[in-house]
Amino acid sequence: MSHIEKTLVIFKPDAVTRGIVGEVLSRFEKVGLKIVGTKMLAPTDEQFHHHYESIGTMITRHGEEIFKNTIDMMKQSPVILVVLEGVEAVELVRKMGGKTEPKSSAPGTIRGDYAHMSYGHADGNGIALNNIIHASGDQAEAAKEIAHWFAESELFSYQSIHDLSAQRVKKA
Repeated sequence: MSHIEKTLVIFKPDAVTRGIVGEVLSRFEKVGLKIVGTKMLAPTDEQFHHHYESIGTMITRHGEEIFKNTIDMMKQSPVILVVLEGVEAVELVRKMGGKTEPKSSAPGTIRGDYAHMSYGHADGNGIALNNIIHASGDQAEAAKEIAHWFAESELFSYQSIHDLSAQRVKKA
């Protein structure tokens, strides 16, 4: 059974407007994840609703106000969507991202290194939690999110240096 997976990462407006997308994306590449799809979009309310509620059940879990604050924040600039592929990619990206609340994220994680906001600050000011990226929660969610944001024709298959190295090791 193959452990090669695809997962979705959305670079949120705080990453885009700060100009740190390339720096953060390179961290995923450096651990061996392969970029198989990418695009910049200014999503519609309908696209965000499908992503955050139909797939992620945000309103159901956290309420309409948090959903509205999130959409307002997500519409502050375009977002960059990336599909990454690699060994146990979903879990690896979640681990590298850190906890959803940046204040609770360990140094060395993306949120721990690039964000500092707490739930208390966000909730107390009626704003969304700026936390750099969205990362799919599990394989099933990743498949739904990727299908929502990308057509099959927008995803690519190619051999990376990591794939070639793994093949050489198997032959030896």
